[in-house]
Amino acid sequence: MKKYYLILILALGFTSYSIAQVNVSGTVVSDADGIPIPNVSVVLKGQINTGTVTDFDGVFSINLNDENGVLIFSYLGYETKEVLYSGNQKLNIILKEEANSLDEVVIVGYGSQKRSDVTGAISSVKSEDFNQGVVANAGQLLQGKVAGVNVSSSSGEPGATQDVVIRGVGSLRSGTTPLYIVDGFALDNSGNGIATNPLNFINPQDIESIEVLKDASSTAIYGSRAANGVIVITTKKGKKGRNKVNINVSSGFSTLANKVDVFTADEFRANVTAVNGTLIDGGASTNWQDELTRTAVSKNINFSMSGGTENSSYAASVGVDDQEGILRNSNLKRYSGRLNLTQKAIDDKFNVTFNLTATKLDNTRPNSGSVVSDMLSLNPTDSPYENGELKGNLSNDILNPFIGEIIYGDYTNNNRILANISPSYKIAKGLTYKLNVGVDYSITERDVQYMPYATETNTTLGSLNTATTKNNNTLIENTLTYNFYKKLSSFTFLLGYTYQQTEVNQKQFYLEGFPDNGVEPRYQIETANQQTTQSAYATKNELQSFFGRVNYTFNDKYLMTATMRADGSSKFGENNKYGYFPSVALGWNINKEGFLKDSENINNLKLRASWGQTGSQEIPSKITQASYTESNTDNNTYPLDSSASDLGGYPYGSIFTRLANPDIQWEVSTQTNIGLDFGLFRNKLTGTVDYFSKVTDNILLEVSPTDPIVPVSSYWTNIPNMEIRNNGVEIALDYNNTINKDFSYNIGGNISITKNEVVNSPYQILTTGAAQGSGQTGATINGVLNGEAIGTFYVQEFIGIGEDGLNQFTDINNDGEILDDDRIVAGNALPDYIYAFYLNFNYKKFDLGLNFNGAGGNKIYNHVAMSSFNKGNLANSFNTTGRAVEYLDESATNSNLVSTRYLEDGDFLRLNNATLAYNFTPEALGLGDNIKNLRLSITGQNLFVITDYSGFDPEINTGSPVGGIQTFGIDYYSYPKSRTILLSLNVEF
Repeated sequence: MKKYYLILILALGFTSYSIAQVNVSGTVVSDADGIPIPNVSVVLKGQINTGTVTDFDGVFSINLNDENGVLIFSYLGYETKEVLYSGNQKLNIILKEEANSLDEVVIVGYGSQKRSDVTGAISSVKSEDFNQGVVANAGQLLQGKVAGVNVSSSSGEPGATQDVVIRGVGSLRSGTTPLYIVDGFALDNSGNGIATNPLNFINPQDIESIEVLKDASSTAIYGSRAANGVIVITTKKGKKGRNKVNINVSSGFSTLANKVDVFTADEFRANVTAVNGTLIDGGASTNWQDELTRTAVSKNINFSMSGGTENSSYAASVGVDDQEGILRNSNLKRYSGRLNLTQKAIDDKFNVTFNLTATKLDNTRPNSGSVVSDMLSLNPTDSPYENGELKGNLSNDILNPFIGEIIYGDYTNNNRILANISPSYKIAKGLTYKLNVGVDYSITERDVQYMPYATETNTTLGSLNTATTKNNNTLIENTLTYNFYKKLSSFTFLLGYTYQQTEVNQKQFYLEGFPDNGVEPRYQIETANQQTTQSAYATKNELQSFFGRVNYTFNDKYLMTATMRADGSSKFGENNKYGYFPSVALGWNINKEGFLKDSENINNLKLRASWGQTGSQEIPSKITQASYTESNTDNNTYPLDSSASDLGGYPYGSIFTRLANPDIQWEVSTQTNIGLDFGLFRNKLTGTVDYFSKVTDNILLEVSPTDPIVPVSSYWTNIPNMEIRNNGVEIALDYNNTINKDFSYNIGGNISITKNEVVNSPYQILTTGAAQGSGQTGATINGVLNGEAIGTFYVQEFIGIGEDGLNQFTDINNDGEILDDDRIVAGNALPDYIYAFYLNFNYKKFDLGLNFNGAGGNKIYNHVAMSSFNKGNLANSFNTTGRAVEYLDESATNSNLVSTRYLEDGDFLRLNNATLAYNFTPEALGLGDNIKNLRLSITGQNLFVITDYSGFDPEINTGSPVGGIQTFGIDYYSYPKSRTILLSLNVEF
């Protein structure tokens, strides 16, 4: 019996030992900003197989058999920390960043990762590294900051649209615009009736960081919309324990950055006479580039406050941004408000995040093409005034541009709300469900008008073109995330479902014939006496998606990421509703191997390789469906009424305007990437090197049918075997060093070399850029040719002026005639390489930052020179440059034809941004009780450009697309860029 008692006592002892587990939980945050740190390793000291990792919110929970012990918290880029625990305990852990560490928390699709675990090509830019100055949108913050990303503004207008190209142009019809994600909400790239940049609704001062997802491993989780890359924008959130109030005030002054070298009044008189022209001498000396531009003043004020506790945080801001353009009647005003909230409950299991952005945009635009044309071609001997009054007409019966400014108006008002709420619940250890519901609603009203005006030779009846555009984008997402830690292995599983619906509708009408009573047409539409032209359209598109991802890490050395997304889009036909987009990536943290683990010189060394596919659905809606219209012309009608004497008595018949094509498929981009990340000499020198290959096939185009019986003039289809290939290398380097406590610096830069090529095209040329203007309209400037890059210039080769005073071109095929088949490939609009470099210096309370960017290997077609700078215009008393008299024996009647004569090198180097700042010591000013930080800065933007291009600026693109195929590298009376000086004061309370 004693033996049984002994066994029972021992059994109860073992049971009590097994039950005596303790639970230690808590949160891990960064010392620098209080932000929770995900994926921190939490290990029991001495027992490497007992541990866990923190979740997305920095929360951990671990069951331990020992009532007392030591936990080790480690995360790359932060100092390892050992913490004693005793019994059941809740810990708040603060990790300090290591000196010279890399930024470690990276936002990826539907989550975040620490930098050491990232297997894809992802570049992150934090707010402190953004471009400074007068900035209207997020794209301007990124220019020159990321290898492989070319951000170029098409004009100098405030808030102008931008071409954002990530790793080369990969589509003909779908443009280059990447997918934008704002606080987890995917924006729609459909037009919203705003002529300027659709990203202008986001206040740049509200942005915390921007991640650029470049390779297919990082973008495939977004499937059908990620072929052009993904840009993830994260706005500022409140942080625990930090209550801040911030005011930022700035004023900027902008002037014309560069003038085109047209003739002065005296030069004009001499040259018109020299070419035996008709000199109309008004007796004045007018610099029209000075007269038609101004010193533009921009003002910005932004107020924000933020803070947080253990369970909640808030961040709120309001801002007013008033930007003037250097052309009169050019203004962009933005009134913005933002509110971001987080709340935890139920022992931190339930978490809610709420984001709200509300914006009102008022945009006034001049008739910039006409104004720029006047700046360069008006007679410099004319004066806009006579006896102190504005003239009506100038020489050659040209309307005085000052009058043109008065009678023309383009007014846009946009109101937009972007809001999403994301509740999440921790169902079990490591398992979290998250719902993301959001809406992006926008309404835009735009009026373009001409006031009635009459001169002796010109009469404007007055007109109004008004449009109202509504956009409604709704999103519902469901995700399950499971983090699993076992011995040396770490798994993260993600499963998700998303449904997104976008609706766009527009109503538009055009009126003419308004009374000249001093009232603007937009305020008296009932008085128009001409027939009204009306139009309207509406589209609704739906996207239903299923996706999954697994991240695996072994011993923090070996990494694997695999994703799959299935997208079903209403844009595609019944036979191809769904597209499937897989990816896989591998990583190796070489520096954690035994032979490098203790290296003092090699602190970070990671090899990455990835493969994946992404798609493009940025095509017109309804193109897979048949469309009809009515007609009573040609063979579309039949005289059912025998008494009918003309077509007016014939009945209307139904005809096709578009044939149904249920077989249209996705454009698919397949990308391979090999990359190396490194940090050397205590991470003083850091960098990345990537090689990528991106191939796009299933090219979608609207083409003409080869079958003459087909009852439509064009139809949409995938072009068999046609591919767009982009291959390239990206290099980014940064070196930082601290000399002493007073002086430190960092220098760095990036370069991207990309080769773009179209292969297996069945067409001789697909025109993407056409000439405009009298006698030139429709002539091909650049296009898509087999074996060449997109945007190739395909023109005749100019070899001089002949004895007859006319153009001479190379007879390529030696048939004695100069025809279209004598055109040559004369260069390309896409740069072979883009680059940027920066220098940052800190001395005591001063800091200085210089940012340069540039491009090379590309050409620009100077359409302005072809249209305006010729001897014929000069002979008729229109101003020109020295181009008009370059050939003394050229006839004044010589035609200005599309040719290499107007093709110029587009290489440039720009000092894009320079900022000098002083950080005051509030205590020294007697303000230490109320003010935490006080910073005064002066910023210069676009301070100089080194280039051989003779136009306003080499970063340009205002060509005329053909068939919706995007054009590149054509300069046609573009709004000129400005040089800006900005004074800013930032106060933190």
